[in-house]
Amino acid sequence: LAIQNLERFDFALWRDLLTTLDQQLQRPALGLEIAQLVEAKHLGIIGYLALSSETLGEAFMRYHDYHRLIYDGGLLQLQWQGDYLSIGWVEVPFHLNTQLTDEIAIALMTEFVKANVQNPHGVQLYEVHFQHAMPKNIALYEQYFGCKVRFSQARNQVLMHVSELSRPLKQGDQSLQKLLMQQAKALLEKFPHSTLIDQQLQQAILIGLQKNLFQIEHIAEQMNFSVRQLQRHLQKQGKTYQQCMQEIRCMMAMQYLKDPHLSLQETAMLLGYSEQSAFQRAFKQWTQLTPQQWRQQNMPAA
Repeated sequence: LAIQNLERFDFALWRDLLTTLDQQLQRPALGLEIAQLVEAKHLGIIGYLALSSETLGEAFMRYHDYHRLIYDGGLLQLQWQGDYLSIGWVEVPFHLNTQLTDEIAIALMTEFVKANVQNPHGVQLYEVHFQHAMPKNIALYEQYFGCKVRFSQARNQVLMHVSELSRPLKQGDQSLQKLLMQQAKALLEKFPHSTLIDQQLQQAILIGLQKNLFQIEHIAEQMNFSVRQLQRHLQKQGKTYQQCMQEIRCMMAMQYLKDPHLSLQETAMLLGYSEQSAFQRAFKQWTQLTPQQWRQQNMPAA
């Protein structure tokens, strides 16, 4: 899978890649090291939106408004706490976030300040909060962030005094930003307005299908929901669990059918069907085509 070809980060994929890297390197505060390798331009249009902002506060607002363009993990929140702005993340359902994903998310903001604020040495963070437990090397974190770092907190966040938000950026360009915002709005409209719960439900069903454990009772348990809570969430969207599962089955069936090495029997098993004939009937209901017909029409030319 070529990461550069993805429209935005798949959070679960990002987490799994980082977990593998962490297991191989086993270095303390690895997330802080990784963040230092990332530049704003690596984030595509949202990076350039931030760079073209006049002030640090405006850059944070642009990131808040358009972060879904690059990232489908936790939703970003900006909240006022007295004289301080909290830049933090809504807790990720299904506990998909890890210490490494949290460290990188917060450290990236620090790297943006260092690289793009005029006179960045004068910028002072008030506090940084992490949900994960306190590591042995807390000094590494406090030296990096230049402020008090607290662990085992309610959420991951950075606290910054309101006066810091007026600091000018090096490349502020309002004309460019207007053009970029038009493009960003158009791109954002292409994404479904799914919630984090919807995203984690999809992942839970995908995993459940592979393990042949996709009944609603099992899926709800994996999400730390009761069956009734999950059903209520779906009812608000005018859906049933069965409809949701069939949508995911249809989506994955099309992915599997594009793989010439997978037989129809194997595809049926991957989708949780005990018999190939049941899969074939369901697929024809979804697409008005048999799996064989769909595969012939959608296979890339040799």
